[in-house]
Amino acid sequence: MDIDIDLEMQLEPGQLEAVILEFVTRRKRLLDLLTIILTQITQVFYQLLFIPSICIPHHTSILTGCAWVLELLTGHPERIKINFGVPLEIFSVLTRILRENGVGDSRHGVTVEEQLGIFLYTCVTGLSSRLVAERFQRSTDTITR
Repeated sequence: MDIDIDLEMQLEPGQLEAVILEFVTRRKRLLDLLTIILTQITQVFYQLLFIPSICIPHHTSILTGCAWVLELLTGHPERIKINFGVPLEIFSVLTRILRENGVGDSRHGVTVEEQLGIFLYTCVTGLSSRLVAERFQRSTDTITR
C-alpha cells in the first residue's frame, strides 16, 4: 500500500497511524532480511577460513613409482616396451649411460631408473605432469624436475 503524503492534504483520523505502522513494519522486515543475509555470508566466510577441509589420500596405489619400474624391469619384456616405448635392453643401456655421465639418484629418493621411466612414460603417453605424478606416486614438483 503506497501512500503519498501531501503536506496540504488532510488525513482522516487513524490514517497517519496506519502509514507510520506500515513504514515501521516494512523497515523491520527489511532489517530482518538484511540480518539473515549477513548471517549467511558470515557463516560461509567462517567455513572457508577457519574450518579445515578433510584431506583424502591421493596417492593410494600399492605400487610406488620405483616399485612399478622394478616390476616392469623384472616382468614380461613387452610391458616395459608398452609403457616406456623401448625394449628392456635399450632401457638398461640408457640407465648405464646416464650413470656413467654423472646422473645419480636424486636427493628426493628417485632412482635413475625411475627418473628415466618418468621421462620415457611422459614421452610415450603425452600425459600431463599431474597424471604422470599420480602414476609414479610422486608430487608434480618431483616429476617436472
